[in-house]
Amino acid sequence: MTTVARSRRTRAMGSRKKEAALQVNISTQELWEEMLSSKGLTVVDVYQGWCGPCKPAVSLFQKLRLEVGPDLLHFALAEADSLDVLNKYRGRCEPTFLFYAGGELVAVVRGANAPLLQKTILDQLEAEKQVLAEGGERKAIKDEALSDEDGCLSRGKDGRADEDVVSSEKTCTLAIIKPDAVVHGKADEIMVKIQEAGFDILTSEERTMTEAEMRLFYQHRAGEEAFEKLVRHMCSGPSHLLILTRTEGAEDVVTAWRDFMGPCDPHVARREQPESLRAQYGTEMPCNAVHGSRDREDANKELALLFPNFRFTDTETPQGKSCRQSWPLLKRNVWLLLVLGGGRGC
Repeated sequence: MTTVARSRRTRAMGSRKKEAALQVNISTQELWEEMLSSKGLTVVDVYQGWCGPCKPAVSLFQKLRLEVGPDLLHFALAEADSLDVLNKYRGRCEPTFLFYAGGELVAVVRGANAPLLQKTILDQLEAEKQVLAEGGERKAIKDEALSDEDGCLSRGKDGRADEDVVSSEKTCTLAIIKPDAVVHGKADEIMVKIQEAGFDILTSEERTMTEAEMRLFYQHRAGEEAFEKLVRHMCSGPSHLLILTRTEGAEDVVTAWRDFMGPCDPHVARREQPESLRAQYGTEMPCNAVHGSRDREDANKELALLFPNFRFTDTETPQGKSCRQSWPLLKRNVWLLLVLGGGRGC
């Protein structure tokens, strides 16, 4: 093979690798400027280092890339802490997607809301095509929602950040995608179904539970024969821990999530609620795919145990306590968890 042929082959392979990369990682100001100068629409997933990019969005991006092609639709990742231009997004606990066209911000979507994300991408892509074809003006925006009061990070009088804050006025609950569902590669699929069912994933975290955590979490079941098996299972591999809010309907999020999961036993779930998550993804106890808090009190305790770095503010809503709980109350809930026992969900 001649030198010229090898050079062409190398360039071709490099081009294929570049095309195969769905989301470009923007880690420097130079790469940010390069993104702003790209032709078409670019969707930037702005994420925090402690929770990583929004995984449920990847399958949607892949689908849209196949449908519309790579020429005018681009996807990128940017860690908020790595770029000064994103400093106002630092510490925000919900996914944020910024839409850029012609170097201007044209749309913002917050939260892992797949239907809204898809609609915004298609609408903005169509608008950008018209601008490129007809030479019109883009409708640039400012992200007016960004303020010291609105962020998920609270700040003291000296301007420094306090603990992480879950700043949703809606009620919220804990959801866990268990190791059996994760090991079979079903976590992303389940999260998409959760969003499609009208839930917002306020934040998510993938990690392997410790035995100490699970013994405390299931302390109320310590006398049961299946207790040791349950603890071993929950520590056997990574789980996805989610804080859920409800985006539609008047039903309390705790009740709505338990209804969506279905009965604890997958065999019962398949008989009584065949469309439920446990019917579709569970096998047999304790491998029933997902966990949910039994009631509002348990949700508060479980969130306090598994998300100890979040600060919630205590606010009344028509449906009960919102998921804004003060730090002193959060510490009190951990104490209650230690004294009164863990959550009673399954």
